[in-house]
Amino acid sequence: MAKKVILPALGMAQETGKIVRWLKAEGEQVERGEPLAEIETDKATVDLEAPADGVLANVTAAAGDDVPVGQVIALILAPGEQPEEKSPRISSSFPPAAPPQESAPGGERSSGRRAISPLAARIAAEHNLDVATLGAEGKRIQKADVLAYLQGQQQTVAATSPRLVMASPKARRLALEQGKDLAAIRGSGPGGAVLAADVLAATPPQAAPAVNTVTEPVDGAGEVAPSGVWRLMAERTTQSWTQTPHFFLLREVRATRLLAWHAQMLKRCSENITYTDLLVKVAAVALRAHPRVNATWDAGKITLYDEVNVGLAVASEQGLAVPVIHGADTLTLKEIVERRRALVERARGGKLRPQDLQGGTFTISNLGMYGVDAFNAIINAPQAAILAVGRVAERVIAVNGQASVQPTMMLSLSCDHRALDGARGAQFLATLAELIEEPLGLLG
Repeated sequence: MAKKVILPALGMAQETGKIVRWLKAEGEQVERGEPLAEIETDKATVDLEAPADGVLANVTAAAGDDVPVGQVIALILAPGEQPEEKSPRISSSFPPAAPPQESAPGGERSSGRRAISPLAARIAAEHNLDVATLGAEGKRIQKADVLAYLQGQQQTVAATSPRLVMASPKARRLALEQGKDLAAIRGSGPGGAVLAADVLAATPPQAAPAVNTVTEPVDGAGEVAPSGVWRLMAERTTQSWTQTPHFFLLREVRATRLLAWHAQMLKRCSENITYTDLLVKVAAVALRAHPRVNATWDAGKITLYDEVNVGLAVASEQGLAVPVIHGADTLTLKEIVERRRALVERARGGKLRPQDLQGGTFTISNLGMYGVDAFNAIINAPQAAILAVGRVAERVIAVNGQASVQPTMMLSLSCDHRALDGARGAQFLATLAELIEEPLGLLG
């Protein structure tokens, strides 16, 4: 049976992904896990891997296309299977409908007599769908049921409303907020649909004369045209900053034992161990002790996670990426080092895989290597918190009533006040400080 190749969602706010290029040609034999295409999302450029062995067929999206999340963009045919008739390209514009229903016990939402999974409910809410109209193959409505309904709606709109301006929900909202006419904006999405990026790039009414735009920084006047990843990063951080009630907890910790631990590990291991590796280990243990911090806020609910998946903010030419070290609390320091090194290399080389970016429950942003003493980071929504780490530097502190020069570092914990209060955040930060000042606590 043919296996569907679906454009993945790497973030809860992601609407579309852009096909940068196909790495395999239609009709070519592929193996499971082999890269099929490069996909640009709001997080990074990643490789989309083959879900099965077989022959690539029914490719419905070309390089440069912006494709709605969840859309089937190709098939992997088993030996002897014949390719199907290609589906037409579709837009991500849908007719308005009623808001989703109230939550049911167990974290699911009621839809008539059927329940709906939290993920399916979120997708339905993003597209303003009445979940009571959705069908389901099983006892409850799943993500696949919502996506199937959306695809049917898209085809209906395209067939019955040829004069309707095709646009994603986010594009319509941005156009309304910025006073831009959707009909006057040239869409770059499937079927000519107007995407959020098109609205942001469109010239606003009575705009000032255009200035010289360049793709790389230059001396003198001009503008730098950001990459798609950078532009979407800017949009997501703006959304987090304006919609998430941040508060910040600061703490200076003594780093003498951390420096000794780092020096000892460098002697014992051939790997290039960094302070970030040690902080991932420490943070993972602290998160296990404070599960309320290892959480997300979404759709009015706090979700606590069994896995401790620590994301690392990594700067690249395309923009900021946050690859994830999964199960960090179960890994040895050597395993953390190996995974961190592989993730950073892929991030900076633009070769991150979808699974590298999914499932993060907490994020660390370390700017100490750039000489930064302290800073406050923007939360990587919908996560409940992010840790900002400054450099280790010698500072004057009081020890037993006497001034003493010792190495210290500044930690800043940014918290979502909807998921955390000051006391819980402070307790987590205290545990973190204790483990940094005395790493032997990791053995307890």
